[in-house]
Amino acid sequence: MRVLVVAAEGYLAEMIVAGLRRDAIAVDIAHDGREALAKMRLGGYDVVVLDHELPGLHGLPGDDICRYVVERGRPTRMLVLTASGTVHDWVEGRVEGLGLGADDYLGKPFGHEELLARVLALGRRARPAPPPVIIERAGVTVDTARRLALRDGRPLPLSRQEFGVLEVLLRAQGTVVSGDDLIEEVWEEHTSYRTNAVQVTLSTLRAKLGDPPVIETVPGAGYRLRDR
Repeated sequence: MRVLVVAAEGYLAEMIVAGLRRDAIAVDIAHDGREALAKMRLGGYDVVVLDHELPGLHGLPGDDICRYVVERGRPTRMLVLTASGTVHDWVEGRVEGLGLGADDYLGKPFGHEELLARVLALGRRARPAPPPVIIERAGVTVDTARRLALRDGRPLPLSRQEFGVLEVLLRAQGTVVSGDDLIEEVWEEHTSYRTNAVQVTLSTLRAKLGDPPVIETVPGAGYRLRDR
């Protein structure tokens, strides 16, 4: 699942992003409406968490952000954060917002668990359940629909990044995948290969896969999953 958090308030944005990333959700951030629209044009998001108080293009449902999603028939779901001071104002805004394209409202202040539950619920609605896809090579099996990974029938407790790297290497079917390609496929935007993220994840993934080693480093080129 990919989530875009749109909030002008730095502390609020960072708090939401950190919480969602702890729960293995890929999250990008935008601090105003124009930046949000630019990112939505470049990448597909399952859920947009939108603070209703934004500079420039406002975050209120019915403005350019919601209109962009609705007019293009995007499957993206919108969760709007509101700071309305009264129940009456909140309910009125909710009815108006839902009619104009927002999918759900969450009043501030809120707890992380409630935010997470709403994001996950909207994410399930954003796209149909994926068909079962099972990829196998060298005794390694990945079930993409159920997000299960096995080595010779042994379940592998993988993090989101480890599972993503393994899936990309399996899909490549023995061809070389560069570190930059892994970054683009698995990590959030602005992550650089220079951050050492790929090497660290590959190290832990190799340890969990065990012996004999199946992930091969190709100097100057990248990585591939070898045959037995």
